[in-house]
Amino acid sequence: MKVYFGFDDTDTHDSLYGTGKLVRWFQNDLPKGCECRGVIRQQLYVCDEIPYTSHNSSACMIAEMADPDLLDQAIESAVNHLKKHFVAGSDPGLCVATEFDKSLNRLIEFGQFCTHGVSTQKQALDAAKSVHLSGHGGTNDGIIGAAAAVGLTASGWSGRFIELNNLRKYPETITVHELRSDGIRVVSMERDAKVPAPDDVVSTNGWIRPRLLGHQPILFVQPKDEGQWENMYLKRKANHQGL
Repeated sequence: MKVYFGFDDTDTHDSLYGTGKLVRWFQNDLPKGCECRGVIRQQLYVCDEIPYTSHNSSACMIAEMADPDLLDQAIESAVNHLKKHFVAGSDPGLCVATEFDKSLNRLIEFGQFCTHGVSTQKQALDAAKSVHLSGHGGTNDGIIGAAAAVGLTASGWSGRFIELNNLRKYPETITVHELRSDGIRVVSMERDAKVPAPDDVVSTNGWIRPRLLGHQPILFVQPKDEGQWENMYLKRKANHQGL
């Protein structure tokens, strides 16, 4: 069973780490029988009406759960993890839903709205009626981004992976075959849509962050030379490292 763990608003401007890193750490606190399948950063609406720390992003872990009876234990672990690592002065929120939850379609619609509109806690609670949604400090506004993170990730068409298998250990160059072995599909953005061959080499630019598209990790590349491709995106300077 696939389970989505959405976290938001766990840090402040002076924090040493952001929400993305907090969620990546959670894989170490998952109960036995649960396995992390990736962590996705979701970008929400940026405007003056919405308070945010750096880029108004939230994060969601996708986990595979062998036994549905582990859900309550996993939620408890997520709550404890959040309470342990959130920074004082933040407004942390947590949302947990399974792929079978009745609220999933409402959460997807809510998450999509949060990418271009201002939402409220009431709207988040309405969207998450049959799933776990809880605030753990401050104004509890983090429940908005946490619910949105689950909805957008469950849609399968939004966000970028910040944790996935060997994502953070790749060398400067890697073959298309090696990326495929890690579950990453390599897609050419070249004008004629040439398909990268298994033995072709991809320059990582030191920062591989596939997009979540069609429920799969997709890496966009552009041609560099014959049999050579280049990751299209570079790391952006941010207030927090680890995204």
